[in-house]
Amino acid sequence: MSGTVFKWSILIFVAALLSACAATTPQIIPTLKPTATATFTPSPTFTREPELTPSATVPPPTATRGPSPTPLFRPTITPQGTIPPTRVLDPNAPRIEFFEAEADAVAPGDTFNVFWSVRNVNNAVIYRLDGQGNREALWNVEPAGTQAIPTRRRDRGQVNLLLVASRGGIEVQQPLSVLLECPIPWFFAPAPDNCPTDPAIQTRMLESPFERGRMIYVQERDRIYTLFNDGREPAWVAFQNRYDPAVHDEIDPNFVPPAGYHQPRGILGFIWRANDTVRNRLGLVVGLEYAIAYEGFFQTATNTAGDEVLYISSADGGVIQLEPGGVVWELIPPP
Repeated sequence: MSGTVFKWSILIFVAALLSACAATTPQIIPTLKPTATATFTPSPTFTREPELTPSATVPPPTATRGPSPTPLFRPTITPQGTIPPTRVLDPNAPRIEFFEAEADAVAPGDTFNVFWSVRNVNNAVIYRLDGQGNREALWNVEPAGTQAIPTRRRDRGQVNLLLVASRGGIEVQQPLSVLLECPIPWFFAPAPDNCPTDPAIQTRMLESPFERGRMIYVQERDRIYTLFNDGREPAWVAFQNRYDPAVHDEIDPNFVPPAGYHQPRGILGFIWRANDTVRNRLGLVVGLEYAIAYEGFFQTATNTAGDEVLYISSADGGVIQLEPGGVVWELIPPP
């Protein structure tokens, strides 16, 4: 009983004490500590680009060092020179309408006619050209007409003409060629493609074979042709005959060649003994002590440059072709 009274006494005391404090001090209800509001400086807003699905038809962009000043869409410009300018034909410009011959081929020595027509010109000229294309003859002609062109009996190959017309510094040209028939046969076969200048001439010849070539004397021309096989230049040389049997020795009696070899005699020997180059390049005569004497032919032709090409019968039945200038010689074997 006394204990219970003691507990109630304490509770009443505490309640009184609390009442007294409430009268003098306001009641404070504890709360959470306020959070300070942070102040931020405005910054650029970054918007995340939406993800793009790669396309099979659009190639990925190529990285560049900076923005391009060229707009993405602009008019297409065609580079200069890709489209050639259209030429406007001048109807008043000089022109050649035709330049023709009455025949495709004529015989040397004959005359043939040519026909032509030119427009818008002050003058017209027909030139005859030589083998090198040089103008060697001319005919001043009208803008249209006919002109007789003579040929020479020694002309070979073809006749080359050139029509030139002009007006006010503007010139037009047109060439024309007429073939020449070959009226002379060759003395051997197979015949060359060109035409001989003259008929073949029959004459006495002498020929000796040497270690490195041969020598041939052609009586009609009174010349000795020395042909070398050593590959040096010139390939052949021609000498005028100066041998006089009444004055010159037939051979050199002091020179004794080795067995099987001989020194050339007479006309051929005179050139051989007198010319060190000929003697050293040819060597000695092989096998035969005397030159072979025979009746042969020679014939000439003209090359495109107008120089002579010589064909000589050989003792072995072939034909020796000597190109001009001593450049080369060739043996054409018998058929």
